[in-house]
Amino acid sequence: MLGDFDAAEEALQEAFLIAIKRWPTAGVPENPRAWLAVAARNRAIDRLRREHRRPAIEEQMIQKLRSYDDPAELEDEQLRLIFTCCHPSLSIDARVALTLRSVGGLSTTQIARAFLVPEATLAQRLVRAKYKIRVAGIPYEVPAPDQLGERLGGVLAVVYLIFNEGYMATDGPSLIRRELCQDAIRLGRTLATLMPAEPEVRSLLALMLLVDARRDARVDAGGELVLLPDQDRSRWDADEIQEGAKELSQAGVHEQVGPYFLQAAIAAEHSLAPAADATNWTRIAGLYDLLSRVNSSPVTELNRLVAVSMVDGIAPALSQLESLQEPLQMYSFFHATRASFLAQLQQRDDAIAAYARALELAANPAQRRSLESAITRLKLTAHEAR
Repeated sequence: MLGDFDAAEEALQEAFLIAIKRWPTAGVPENPRAWLAVAARNRAIDRLRREHRRPAIEEQMIQKLRSYDDPAELEDEQLRLIFTCCHPSLSIDARVALTLRSVGGLSTTQIARAFLVPEATLAQRLVRAKYKIRVAGIPYEVPAPDQLGERLGGVLAVVYLIFNEGYMATDGPSLIRRELCQDAIRLGRTLATLMPAEPEVRSLLALMLLVDARRDARVDAGGELVLLPDQDRSRWDADEIQEGAKELSQAGVHEQVGPYFLQAAIAAEHSLAPAADATNWTRIAGLYDLLSRVNSSPVTELNRLVAVSMVDGIAPALSQLESLQEPLQMYSFFHATRASFLAQLQQRDDAIAAYARALELAANPAQRRSLESAITRLKLTAHEAR
């Protein structure tokens, strides 16, 4: 809203400081996000008036900022800002990273982990994107309806990564950040209302709903991570599964088969299976084969090999997994998957080393405890075997 990312971030930081001082005594407001947005807006207005620069532009900005008094309008503005930040003049990675930082509220560390790159690399990417926007004079404006399509890919990626950070938090005390999951799903529903004929929009919404339905079963009463095969399926949200399946069905009437549709179809196979041993792994492996052709990536290949291990066995999957060592060397879940395969093949020492590497890369406490437990069990088993 300010036309300057750095100024907008400073205004938001000032709003957070105000909240830290006020909320402990006054209480947390009913809509914390809207409260922070209003506070940041007011700080921005104060800053513009203090600086007395570019008076004509300043007055336009103040009038623009004043127009967002309704919390609902502020929430809609978040989606408009995402579309604005996803300008086609920037590379897709720069669009997504900048939007996650400036609009999604994710930290540089969290975004770097999502992109599987060092934090310094991601920080430089953000600096370059901001510089290009400033030098090229890329306008801060809501794109026209005929421009929405060219920005949709970046917007969907932003919403999905916000959801992923909520579903498996990079850091913090809890495995799940519910507010981020809910925020991403709200944005997905808004997108589906705005662009109902876009199959990938509905597919992304379906994917998030089907995955989010399992959220409460992912941790036990003590906050410990519960893996998918061990989850109590009676705790899954049946309404979300039904809504997600409906969105997937509506997306399926189109001939286009995109990556979000295929991921949603995989999620549906898990969510609709009555028990873990009733999961149709052959169909899931086939869907991953299609996904690899549509949107090949090392993480997609990793997930495909998990399905392959369930269909063809651990040894063939592990053999193929080794080719992912280099691209996924900084990805904790790669090492954890490799460790699981090695453990099932009774290669305990190698499995312990792989779990230890996964532990080094894991930041979330719940994930770390799960890995530590796996290492302890393997060491005990190895000791007993000797």
